[in-house]
Amino acid sequence: MPAENTRLSQETITTIADELAAAEEQRSMIGLLTSRYPEMTIEDSYAVQNEWRRRGAAAGRRPVGRKIGLTSKVMQAATGITEPDYGAIFADMVYENGSVIQHSRFSNVRIEVELAFVLGKDLTGPNVTIFDVLDATDYVVPALEILSSRIEMTGRTIVDTISDNAAMGAMVTGGNPVKPHDVDLRWVSALLYRNETIEESGVAAAVLNHPASGVVWLANKLSQHGDSLTAGEIILAGSFTRPMWVEAGDTVFCDYGPMGTVTCRFD
Repeated sequence: MPAENTRLSQETITTIADELAAAEEQRSMIGLLTSRYPEMTIEDSYAVQNEWRRRGAAAGRRPVGRKIGLTSKVMQAATGITEPDYGAIFADMVYENGSVIQHSRFSNVRIEVELAFVLGKDLTGPNVTIFDVLDATDYVVPALEILSSRIEMTGRTIVDTISDNAAMGAMVTGGNPVKPHDVDLRWVSALLYRNETIEESGVAAAVLNHPASGVVWLANKLSQHGDSLTAGEIILAGSFTRPMWVEAGDTVFCDYGPMGTVTCRFD
């Protein structure tokens, strides 16, 4: 990570990571980082996230992929943030279709509708194209992302969100896996229900005009941080609906048409 783009000391980055770890454990929130560290840069926030990811791996958690956030206009409008970000996914954050999920495990729980790309080949930027992503993808599968925010939500900036692992809590996969060339991914649509009432709907082209474009952005962004995507990783490509709030006891159901359904219940 380029040192010239960072402003905070390693000690401060470690302190922020400690605060976020405590907030995650206690299901609480911390104050806005941008209020306390106005000089904080995007590279600083990725340094915080990387410290969180490093600690997770050191504790035995298995990294399985990445999430991409804030790729659609509807999500940018919902958050007031105008550029994408990314976060890490560990194996214990991935749930099977139909799972009963502990609501109290997360903070400020919301659901987003996405497609997940499972890679069959490595992707290394820079200069990755959409054709490279489609060639490298083994299959695409419907997914729900569970958002969990450990930082105060009102007034958040991209720096706060990235530090908070891009608000990643967990994900649920389901439906019918498809090869990327077997369906027009731009026109994949979804209907999102909470307790049998439709709340949101969307079309995957809302993600940068093609859901694979999010993976293009991610591969090229990671190259700036000396990182890359590897075969076997699962990539959440970004939401094409607004986040939907859920409470304990809610059942969530998402209908992706020919690509099947994804459902979960919050205990």
